Amino acid sequence: MESGEWRKSIISQLQARNKRETSSFQDIITFQSRLFDNVNTLKNENLQLTLANERIRYSNTESILSNTGSGNEKIQALEQKILNQQEELTSLHRRRGESAQQIINLNAKVHDLEKSLQAKDIVISENTAVIASLRAEIQMYETNMTELQGLNQMLRDEHQALQIAFAAIEDKLRKAQDENRSLVERLIKYKAKDADKMNEENEHFLKSSNPTAFFINTIGRVSFGKKSDKVRKELEEAAREGGSRSSGSSSEDKIMDSMPYYATALPTKVGLRFDAHDGEVNAVKWSPTDRIVATGGADRKVKLWDVSKCTVENKGTLVGSNAGVMSVDFDSTGAYIVGASNDFASRVWTVGDQRLRHTLTGHSGKVMAAKFLGEPTKVITGSHDRTLKIWDLRSRMCTETKFAGSSCNDLVTSDGAGSTIISGHFDKRIRFWDIRTEMSANHIMLQGKVTSLDLSRDSNYLLACVRDDTIQLIDLRMNTIVRSFSHESFKVGCDWSRAAFGPAGRLLAVGAADGAAYVWNTHSGRLEAILKDHSSAVTAVSWHPQSGLLASVDRGKRAIVWGDL
Repeated sequence: MESGEWRKSIISQLQARNKRETSSFQDIITFQSRLFDNVNTLKNENLQLTLANERIRYSNTESILSNTGSGNEKIQALEQKILNQQEELTSLHRRRGESAQQIINLNAKVHDLEKSLQAKDIVISENTAVIASLRAEIQMYETNMTELQGLNQMLRDEHQALQIAFAAIEDKLRKAQDENRSLVERLIKYKAKDADKMNEENEHFLKSSNPTAFFINTIGRVSFGKKSDKVRKELEEAAREGGSRSSGSSSEDKIMDSMPYYATALPTKVGLRFDAHDGEVNAVKWSPTDRIVATGGADRKVKLWDVSKCTVENKGTLVGSNAGVMSVDFDSTGAYIVGASNDFASRVWTVGDQRLRHTLTGHSGKVMAAKFLGEPTKVITGSHDRTLKIWDLRSRMCTETKFAGSSCNDLVTSDGAGSTIISGHFDKRIRFWDIRTEMSANHIMLQGKVTSLDLSRDSNYLLACVRDDTIQLIDLRMNTIVRSFSHESFKVGCDWSRAAFGPAGRLLAVGAADGAAYVWNTHSGRLEAILKDHSSAVTAVSWHPQSGLLASVDRGKRAIVWGDL
């Protein structure tokens, strides 16, 4: 009920009660009014009679002298009449006193009823306040119940998704085990066939050339058969071990030697220094075709900066976001740029005319990462609502939602076609997704929250920045961690701190909480440089794909380009 309606209801109830309780006294009040009128009439009559009496007395006094005998009788009659009127007046006075007493009693009763009415009004006011507070409490409980129901439904969906993923993984494991067993059996058969064929050839050769040698070879064939049995046993043991891999230093060196090498100069000095935004700068990315660097900040803008002329020139500001921009990414041609925002949406702009082309809404939490999925017409986004969404820009709609079960902080696509997606999450896991299937195909468990991911140019190695103040290098071909980078003074500054491979793949850079950018050698694991010029925590870094320039941004609106321009 509205506030105005309950007031009207209370007033109407009070008026009805007043009418109901005063109706019983209406006759008394009417009778009292009638008595007052009668008293006033009798007073007037008494006055007139008094005057008439005086006139009679005066006339009688005069007539007594003339007619004493007859006047006495008239006087007696008049006196009797006066006596009667006095008695009637006395009776009226008595009745007037009784009526006045009744009025006093009724006034006292009305006063008591007014006091009772005031007390009931106070009780009604208190009860109204209690009712309002109870309604507010009911509304709060209903809101909490709705939120809990939504959370419960989300947990049910996640549980169902995890069960489906678990079933898919179990099925995949069984298939892999069956395939492994089949391959081992085939390999054993092929080895046995090779051994038998070699024995036959050796026997044929010795039989045709030298009988003595044939005898010796017969003994050797027996030993070779024993060796074949030994090989077969070793293969069976390897199959039972499930293909365990060694992670020794020599194998690491071989793995790292397989990474492509391009000569890249280590940036050691500040080339340009400028204020990029009005507040924190959360993201930075170089264009793949030009010397243009894009930055995204807490001021809800994406800005483009041209550094090709050894100076900083603002090439444009991309607007449309309603909250801070958390990541930016160019497509492979440099014609489009996508930005992820804290307003639960992502947006796509064209770089040439700086126009907003698409707004991708559908997440229920902050969007932390947005990347082009193989082509400029597809985008994938990761959010705090624990889902990944794939968007088709031609139809301007979400084509697929993947339930990760944990907040996504960053993601990458592992091949040019965008068929495999890798995402880093709050629950310390890196998940691998095949867009042809609904569930996660595999995952890697780390020791802290994953803040960012980056791929090497050949897509064989994955770089993960972790909240336990380490950088992990993962070989995607073996799905194992091959090197970990850390330093006593290196601390990850925030949950969206971005690390990046250098264009050569032999260097990596990441920002730290102390305002420095740390550069490691991925081959030797050696810390190559600590680039210190920021005055606040460095949130993101990006390498130029051709020149090797390094751009870094911090939480105090500053952006720096390192290297020789």
